[in-house]
Amino acid sequence: MRNSITVTHIHFKMLPFIIHLADGIPASDQLVQAVRRAILKGDLQDGESFPSVRALSQELRISPTTAHKAVGQLKSEGLLGSRPGVGMVVRANALPSVQERLALLQPNLSQTIREAKALQLTESELRDHIRHLWKASE
Repeated sequence: MRNSITVTHIHFKMLPFIIHLADGIPASDQLVQAVRRAILKGDLQDGESFPSVRALSQELRISPTTAHKAVGQLKSEGLLGSRPGVGMVVRANALPSVQERLALLQPNLSQTIREAKALQLTESELRDHIRHLWKASE
């Protein structure tokens, strides 16, 4: 019997990215990953306002405690900061290491590898297909 994962697509009204909330993964971790990804892609710029814990919890329909945990982690990583009179702001000064950027892809890549194996594709076939998609996206 297969495990099913429910994925909810939620588009932030106040943030320029989409977060996919999946069962079995803490919502705070998913929020942190989504913010990291948005910063790396340039969707969130250094100094840009970031929503409050209350606004995040209402928009995502998660508990304020969960939103607070994610914001706390982002602050401890130096990705968010407080500015008097403004509130939370994005701190996106330095590009994370290659390992940190690859870690953002890990869940999707692992899922793709599992699906490729289930479809009886070889590593070489998958690698060739990824190379083709990479070149097509340039």
